[in-house]
Amino acid sequence: MSADRIDGVRVLGAGREFDGRRVLDRVDLTIARGEFVALLGASGSGKSTLLRGIGGLDRGFTGTIEAPSAKAIVFQEHRLMPWMSVWRNVALGLRGGDTEARALRALDEVGLAAKSGAWPSTLSGGEAQRTALARALVREPDLLLLDEPFGALDALTRINAQRLVARLWEAHRPATLLVTHDVEEALLLADRALILRAGRIAQEIVVDLPRPRQVTDPEFVALRSQLLAGLGVGGTDAESTGPTTTPTTTPREFTHV
Repeated sequence: MSADRIDGVRVLGAGREFDGRRVLDRVDLTIARGEFVALLGASGSGKSTLLRGIGGLDRGFTGTIEAPSAKAIVFQEHRLMPWMSVWRNVALGLRGGDTEARALRALDEVGLAAKSGAWPSTLSGGEAQRTALARALVREPDLLLLDEPFGALDALTRINAQRLVARLWEAHRPATLLVTHDVEEALLLADRALILRAGRIAQEIVVDLPRPRQVTDPEFVALRSQLLAGLGVGGTDAESTGPTTTPTTTPREFTHV
C-alpha cells in the first residue's frame, strides 16, 4: 500500500509470483528520507519488479509496501510523447498554475533550457534522458525511482548522466532507489548497495565514502571487490575483478557540474 505521510520507504515481507514462480520472497527493505540506495542482482532476479511494486505500478504483491505518494519514476526508455514539445513533456500531468515556468526551470536545471521548444525526435539519447529526469524532478518527489536509466546510453554520455543525477540528488535530496547492473555506478552514487539474490536482499554494503568519489580510491576499490564478490563475479582482490559495466580507462569522479 501507499500512504500520503510516509517518510521514506518501508517494505516488509514483500513477495511476488508470476505463473507460479516466486520471484520475490519476503523482502524487507527500508529507505530513509534523503537516502540513496542502489539495488543490484543478476538479470531476472526481480530488481525492476521490486521497484515497480514500490512505485505502485504492480498491485500483485503480498506483504507490506509503504512509500510516499509524491514519487516519480525514470525508466531506461525515456517514454517522451513524440507529438509534444520538450517542455510540454516535462509539464505533462502537472497540477497547479504556472506549469510552463516550472517546466522551464526544471529543464534549465538539467541543462536543456535551449531545447524547451524542440521535438523529442531531435534529441540525443542523453538529452532525452535528461528530459525524463526533469519531468520527474519538476514534481518535487519525496521518492525518486530510477530503473536502469542510463542502460541505453553510450559510455561517455552515461558518465555525464550519472554526474547529473548526483548533483540533482544533492540539491533535492529525495529518497532514491536506483536499479542498476553497474557496480561502479552504484558505488559512485549510493549510500548503500543491496544485492538481490534468490528473491531476497542477500547482502548490504554501506558506502561510507565522502563525495565526490573516485574509482581509483583504495577504499572504493575494496568496496567494488566486495560488491563484485557478492554478485559472484571473479575473485575478491582488486586485480581479479576485471572490468565492470562502464569503462575506467581514466579516473572517474563526481564533481558538482
